[in-house]
Amino acid sequence: MTRRRYGPDGGSATAEIAVALPALVLLLVVGLTAVAAVRTQLECLDAAREAARAAARGDPGEAAGARVAPPGATVAVVRHGGTTVATVRAHVGPFGGWNLGIDVGATAVASTEPGVAP
Repeated sequence: MTRRRYGPDGGSATAEIAVALPALVLLLVVGLTAVAAVRTQLECLDAAREAARAAARGDPGEAAGARVAPPGATVAVVRHGGTTVATVRAHVGPFGGWNLGIDVGATAVASTEPGVAP
């Protein structure tokens, strides 16, 4: 029977993994949050476009934007002379309910159609 003898670095791989694992988990969380932020920003852009188009036609823009907007987003529509501006904002957190995260938003502008009241 042979006996294994560990040198002065016995167990160092375990210590290195114990140090590196939290950093890898943090990197994974940051990456997933970044992907969610990009996805939510694109959803906000779609909602802003829908809200601006609907309001420019004379339909309720906030309702049209809210149908497409991500959950918890705010939709605001303002008419300035011959243009309609819609803004959609949302909060993206790493695990949804946490207050940590990123605020994303988008703005769209449409030309108000003739005959639509300001």
